[in-house]
Amino acid sequence: MWNEEQIIEYLKEKLKKNRYEHSLGVRDTAIKLAEIYNVDVKKARAAGLVHDCAKYMSNEEILSIAEQNDIYIDEVSRVNPQLLHGSIAAVIAKNIMGIYDEEILNAVKYHTTGKKNMSSLEKIVYISDYIEPLRDFPGVEDLRKKAFTDLDGAMLDAFNNTIKVVIIRNQLLHVNTIQGRNYLIYRSMQE
Repeated sequence: MWNEEQIIEYLKEKLKKNRYEHSLGVRDTAIKLAEIYNVDVKKARAAGLVHDCAKYMSNEEILSIAEQNDIYIDEVSRVNPQLLHGSIAAVIAKNIMGIYDEEILNAVKYHTTGKKNMSSLEKIVYISDYIEPLRDFPGVEDLRKKAFTDLDGAMLDAFNNTIKVVIIRNQLLHVNTIQGRNYLIYRSMQE
């Protein structure tokens, strides 16, 4: 397995400077959240660091790697292959970096769309990507505060915000995001 230094070198080579710095911010945020929510810090650190390693691949490269690795390409991802960059990042993490831990790989895979019944690590990487220190959008400060006290509440707010933005842009919503949101609401109704 690669060590963090090797992963950082890979990211420096493959990512633009701002995306590389974003990846460091996600790593650091994931570590803080993992400590609060009693999640394996090493796993959060690794997943946060590698989550965007496929971010600058072309749509053609993403679709090709997905097909080569038997990754299901739904109709929304076929139209917007960048939604698969998390799945492709998980392939790179496994096949190139030697990260075989399924929890880490799933956290990387689902950091873009989310999904129904996410693990704590998956939620931490998803929300860390959303709130890391370089992110700047209306409401991010409130979301940052909430993430450190109410992970599910922050996830629901992030899903809601993402869905609103996608609708405003008249883009396709990924079913995983809808199912992730509905699952959190349904679960809160059962409590």
